[in-house]
Amino acid sequence: MTRLLHAILIVTTCWTALFAGTAWAQPAADAQLPIIDYRSRFLPVVAEHGMVAGPEKLAAEIGKTVLQRGGNAVDAAVATGFALAVSYPRAGNLGGGGFMLIHLADQQRQTLIDYRETAPAAAGRELYLDGDGEVDRMRMYFSHQSAGVPGTVAGLIMALEKYGTMSLEEVLAPAIALAEQGLEVSFALNFEIDARAERLRLNAEARRLFFKPDGSAYAIGEHWRQPDLAWTLKQIAENGLDGFYRGEVARRIVAEMEAGNGLITLADLAGYRAVEREPVRGSFHDFEVVSTPPPSSGGVHIIQMLNILEGLPLREAGHNSATYLHYLAEAMKRAYADRSRYLGDTDFVDVPLTQLTSKAYAARQREGIAADRATPSADIAPGTQLAPESRDTTHFTVVDDAGNVVSNTYTLNFSFGSHIAVPGTGMLLNNEMADFAAAPGTANAYGLVEGERNRIEGGKRPLSSMSPTMVLREGKPWLATGSPGGSVIITTVLQTLLNAMVFDMNIAAAAAGARVHHQWLPDVLRVEQGVSPDTIRLLRGMGHSVEIGDRTLGRTQSIMLENGHLYGATDTRRPGGHVAGY
Repeated sequence: MTRLLHAILIVTTCWTALFAGTAWAQPAADAQLPIIDYRSRFLPVVAEHGMVAGPEKLAAEIGKTVLQRGGNAVDAAVATGFALAVSYPRAGNLGGGGFMLIHLADQQRQTLIDYRETAPAAAGRELYLDGDGEVDRMRMYFSHQSAGVPGTVAGLIMALEKYGTMSLEEVLAPAIALAEQGLEVSFALNFEIDARAERLRLNAEARRLFFKPDGSAYAIGEHWRQPDLAWTLKQIAENGLDGFYRGEVARRIVAEMEAGNGLITLADLAGYRAVEREPVRGSFHDFEVVSTPPPSSGGVHIIQMLNILEGLPLREAGHNSATYLHYLAEAMKRAYADRSRYLGDTDFVDVPLTQLTSKAYAARQREGIAADRATPSADIAPGTQLAPESRDTTHFTVVDDAGNVVSNTYTLNFSFGSHIAVPGTGMLLNNEMADFAAAPGTANAYGLVEGERNRIEGGKRPLSSMSPTMVLREGKPWLATGSPGGSVIITTVLQTLLNAMVFDMNIAAAAAGARVHHQWLPDVLRVEQGVSPDTIRLLRGMGHSVEIGDRTLGRTQSIMLENGHLYGATDTRRPGGHVAGY
C-alpha cells in the first residue's frame, strides 16, 4: 500500500507541474474531484527543451535530432527544410521559395529572410497573353514558362550562414541519407501522389521519379528511393550556393528550360539572391505581432485586420458566433480589397505599409462596419479611407532550448508545382509565375484580384500570401505559427491568433476551431464544416452570401511558449503532420 501511495503522489506531482499556470489549468477546488478534470477537447504535445511542428514526421524528427545534437533553431529549420524536399514532395522543395521569420533570443530581435522566387530576366508583362489578349492559364500554371528562379536553396543557406551554428554538410546529411536509403511510403504520401497522378504522369521525368517502371503508384508501406535528389543535395553540401546556382545542377535546369521553351537561364540562376528584410509589426491589446513583409501581403493584412478588430467586442460576441464571424468577414473584405491595389515587391514599387498598418486607418475602416449588416463587396473600394501619401505551400515551426524561434513557410505554389521535373536532379519546377498579375485587374488561380503593382517584370518577386508569424507577450515569443493554403493563408493565421489571444485557447484548440474566409471578390463567405446551421442562417440574414465548403481552410503548424514549456500542435486538417519535441 505504501508503494502504491508513493506512485500516486509522483503522478499527481508530475501532472500538477505540467499544467500549472496554463489557460486550461485546474482550479484549486478541482483537487477534491475523484478524477482529473481535463478542460479542453484538444491537447497539444508538450516538451521542455526543443520542438519542431511540421507537416511530415520524418522531417520533423530530423529537425528534433539536430536540436538534440546541440544545433539551434535555425540549424534545425534548415535541416527540416531540406528533409521535406525528400519526404514531402507536394510542397517541400529545392525548386521553390518562401520566407523564414527568425527570433534571435540573445539579441531579443526578429528578422526575416525573403527567399521568394524571382521572374526570369526574359519575362515580360504580356508573357501569358494569347493572340486575343486573354490569359493562357495552362501556360501560366503547367508549362516551363510558369517557373520562377528558385530561392529555397539560397534562403536556407543564408539563414544557416548568418544565424546557424552547424555546417552545411551537417544539416544536409540527414536529407541525403533519407533520399539515398529511401523511405517507407506513408498513407499521406501515397494519397498526395495519387491525387496528382494524372498530371504528374504527363511529364516523363516526373513519371519516372514518382511511379514504378510500369507507371503504377508506390503502395503504402513500399520503399521509395530518390538517388537523383540525393545527388543534387550532395552538390549543395559540397559546393554551397555554387552547387545549385552554378555548375552541373544549374546546367541541367537550363537544359530542361531550353527543351521546354522555358525562360530561366544560367545568368538568372547565378544572379539570384535571398534578401534579409525587416518584419512588419503591429499590436493587438497587450500582444505584439511580428509577421512577413512584402513581397508577401500576409503580414500587412494580418496586422490591418487585427487593428480593425481590436476596436470591436469580439470576446463579448463569443467565439464563432454569427456576430463574431460577421466582424471577421467585414475586416477580411476591407483588407483583401486593399491587397488588390497596393501590394507588390517593394524592390520595384512603393507600398504604403505605414498607412495600411496604422491604427488610424483601421479606425476609419471600422466606422463603415455595421453591427448587423454585411457590406456588399461592390461597395468596398481599395483604399477609400487611405490618406494621400506624404496553392500548395507548407509551413513548419521550430523552437530551441535557448528560446530561438523559427517560423518558416515555403512552396512550389500548386501541389507538386508545375508537375514538371528536371532530369537528373530529382527536383520539381515551381509554378510561382502564376502569382503575378498576368492581366492586372483579373483574378489569379486562387481567385485573388491582382493589381498593376504586381505585374510581371524580370527580376521581380511575385506577390505572396505566405504569412509566417510570431506573437510576443511582454517582449518574449509566446506563439509562432503559419499555414499553407494560397489565398486562405492570411485568414487562417488570423483566426489561429485570435483564438489564442482573445479566447485563451491552448494552441491545439486554437488550431482546431472551424474557420471562415472572405477575400473581397468574389463576394462569398466560405465557411468550414463545424459552424452551426443556426449561425449560418443568422449570417445569411445579415446579408452574407455563405458557402459551406467541402474543403478545409489552411493547415497550421504552431508552437506556444508558456510557463517554461513548449506546446506544439500540427493541424489535423491534413494527414501526416507531426510534432517532435524533447
